[in-house]
Amino acid sequence: MLVIGENINASNKSVGQAISEKNDGFLADLARSQSAAGADFIDVNAGVGHGSWDRPEAAMEWLVDVVQGAVDKPLAIDSDMASVIEAALRTYRGNRVMINSVNAEVERLGSIGRLAAERGASLVALTMGAGGIPDNVEERVAACDAIMEYLGGLGMKEDQVHFDPLVLPIAVDSKQGGVTLRTIQQIKALYPSAKTVMGLSNISYGLPNRGMVNRAFLLMSVAAGLDGAILNPLDAKMMSFVRVADMLTGNNGSCKSYIRAHRKGLLVS
Repeated sequence: MLVIGENINASNKSVGQAISEKNDGFLADLARSQSAAGADFIDVNAGVGHGSWDRPEAAMEWLVDVVQGAVDKPLAIDSDMASVIEAALRTYRGNRVMINSVNAEVERLGSIGRLAAERGASLVALTMGAGGIPDNVEERVAACDAIMEYLGGLGMKEDQVHFDPLVLPIAVDSKQGGVTLRTIQQIKALYPSAKTVMGLSNISYGLPNRGMVNRAFLLMSVAAGLDGAILNPLDAKMMSFVRVADMLTGNNGSCKSYIRAHRKGLLVS
């Protein structure tokens, strides 16, 4: 299962402050700790308007350089601004890279999608359009169809696309967990070479014991066909469930990786 470390995001107060103050040591340590915990990609989001930065593009270029100086893991460039993503790609060293994200809006597909196609990047695609997150499977799948048609026209292959089926809080609408799970199933049926990846934490928003809810939903989503998750790899219990999910879905030959993790003391119940 693909793990995208979510911790270097300017919406986190300490990260935003570190970017504002150009505290490269703090951010490098955060990158290294996520890599050591098992993240396959490190997500980087520099936000906008932090401190002395004149341009968000400059902040992202600096952040990419700091993180790549600390770890050799590929990065997920996280922004909804094409100019910021383009700046990050100019700075980026390495072949594997992920862009996070587009949706079915033609303007974003034309700008960010084109950058992904030109770079040969993986691309996270949200199953929504300009009207916001649909509350039903049919509209989310329709967004996938529109996205895939457009990206195919740019020359992108199906396996470059990582569809995010989207998660709405179960506390607001008790049916939304099922909607997300069925969306994953439909995506995998229609686009078997495409990947599915999502952030888990929205499912538990507003509830107590959020970690327990998130971990349970992870296992259910993997059973439905989820290929990856944007999560906190420093959460040892969550990473334990990732390893269990890999084993139970046959992605861990003869349970060897699970057993190695047990012997290293990495499994937390």
